[in-house]
Amino acid sequence: MIKPVGSDELKPLFVYDPDKHHELMHEARSLPSVVVSSQAAGNAVMMGGGYFSPMMGFMNVADAVSVAETMRTTSGAFFPVPLLCLLENVDAIRGAKRIALCDPNMEGNPALAIMDVAAIEEVSDAQMALMTERVYGTSDRDHPGVGTFNSQGRYAVSGPIQVLHFSYFHDDFPDTFRTAVEIRHEIAERGWKRVVAFQTRNPMHLAHEELCHMAMERLNCDGLVIHMLLGKLKSGDIPAPVRDAAIRKMVELYFPPNSAMVTGYGFDMLYAGPREAVLHAYFRQNMGATHFIIGRDHAGVGDYYGAFDAQTIFETQVPPGALEIEIFKADHTAYSKKLNRVVMMCEAPDHTKDDFVLLSGTKVREMLGNGIAPPPEFSRPEVAKILMNYYQSL
Repeated sequence: MIKPVGSDELKPLFVYDPDKHHELMHEARSLPSVVVSSQAAGNAVMMGGGYFSPMMGFMNVADAVSVAETMRTTSGAFFPVPLLCLLENVDAIRGAKRIALCDPNMEGNPALAIMDVAAIEEVSDAQMALMTERVYGTSDRDHPGVGTFNSQGRYAVSGPIQVLHFSYFHDDFPDTFRTAVEIRHEIAERGWKRVVAFQTRNPMHLAHEELCHMAMERLNCDGLVIHMLLGKLKSGDIPAPVRDAAIRKMVELYFPPNSAMVTGYGFDMLYAGPREAVLHAYFRQNMGATHFIIGRDHAGVGDYYGAFDAQTIFETQVPPGALEIEIFKADHTAYSKKLNRVVMMCEAPDHTKDDFVLLSGTKVREMLGNGIAPPPEFSRPEVAKILMNYYQSL
């Protein structure tokens, strides 16, 4: 199986030993504590599950700035985005050497992790501006990722952490949420050697489904891991339970047995386009995938990124040898009326726009809300039914 990033073995930060876990939970109740941002909580969950291995905790400001500029920490470790725990107020933990990081997304704000505090630093305006511009490619506060990143506070608390739970993801998505450790184990149990991963924050329509089949065939893969984001999205995106149900129905009906896993991870979407595409590849290697599909405007939002910036960044900015996972570059896929099948649009040079079945997201939502199924060339009827039920319930 492919090695994790930067190490021979995965380094999850969740405390699996039950006695140690019980001891730390008890200790957390007596420690100075702070409720972290949802984004920081997602970072802790990802570190707990081994997705961000070999990172051992939250970065200090020097490392975060270095990562924003070069994708490497000051010691040379590769990571594509700053891994920060930003706070608005640090009065409750000032001077403390060991603290509890509390979950903002669960009732009662239980302790999510314990941190050995290495530093508490104030991030300057210039440092925030630099990180914002380098990671998101814009300083526009209307960009949802930029707005979130800059609204968490200006104090960075750094240090190694021990993770105590997986926030609400484990409870709310017991059949879908999986750690990188668990996915690696399941890939091994299934006997898969070549594995392609597909990222989604949306339901999968026919073009997505066929893209996955296409990648599996061209890469000669044994299996596919459909890996959906379960954390917070921007307003208007379809909730995770609805996406989960739609994707599971598609896999049940249209994929052979033992060819696809439906899984999810606990993290809030960054909408950072190319930089987030690299992060996606990073943790897909850690979960055991040998290949990763990156399509048009991967992890993008609005018109902030070029259509294929998320593909070219692997050639132009990712340090050589930093990742072993291979990228499957995909163009926009759509149903061809001429060929009566889904194709990559770049592979049909004799086609005009009218030769494809193309529907805007707005048009599809309008149809579903009115109880009208999109054409079968766009969406499987069983998937459309689940989405119609959701939109008509709003």
